[in-house]
Amino acid sequence: MTGFRLVNSKFPPIHLFDDVADESEFEQLYQLQAMTNPRIQTEVGNLNLIRRSDIPFGITGCSYAISPFTHVNPEGSRFSDGQFGVLYLADSMATSIAEVSYHQGRYWAGVHGLDYDRLVFRGLKFRVGQMECHDATTLPETDPIYAPESYAASRVLGQALYKSGAESLQYHSVRRPGATCWGLFTPRHITSVIQSTHFEFIWDGQAISAIHRVSLV
Repeated sequence: MTGFRLVNSKFPPIHLFDDVADESEFEQLYQLQAMTNPRIQTEVGNLNLIRRSDIPFGITGCSYAISPFTHVNPEGSRFSDGQFGVLYLADSMATSIAEVSYHQGRYWAGVHGLDYDRLVFRGLKFRVGQMECHDATTLPETDPIYAPESYAASRVLGQALYKSGAESLQYHSVRRPGATCWGLFTPRHITSVIQSTHFEFIWDGQAISAIHRVSLV
């Protein structure tokens, strides 16, 4: 499977995950850096939220695969109440843009006094191996889990799947009709993450008014 994701460029990759090939190397390097780098725990995130056996050490872009599980948004997301991480992927970069544009617009609309901002996101291409996947696309898009403004039903589903040990969920994109998204409850089957391009989102004080493909070279 190939999936796409956008991440804010203000969040750099976590080199500690990308610089090691296996769990033993990670533990040694983590303990060493923890003694000299007071920011290491903030950079790496909460390692108690992910099993070491779930970390795909040695793949290209490992840190991008891990970050959603060690830096969990406490406010939650569509399929999580904020107690566990979910890695969201889309079937195309266009779908990722639609999803991110909606959520960024909603967030910045709540920031009073901000008349303009420029937000840069890096595009990521994920390769994911075979995994167990709960297919919620069998449900109509009118099902409560697809409610545009409420996550009540979808979080109940996400929590049930997470507690049952499910690996992933396939579902209809809410922000781009006809498209498909996935929510991964573990990164263990990710085989590579490659940076593709950057996109600039323009906030004009009322909405995301423009999106540009940009080069940072």
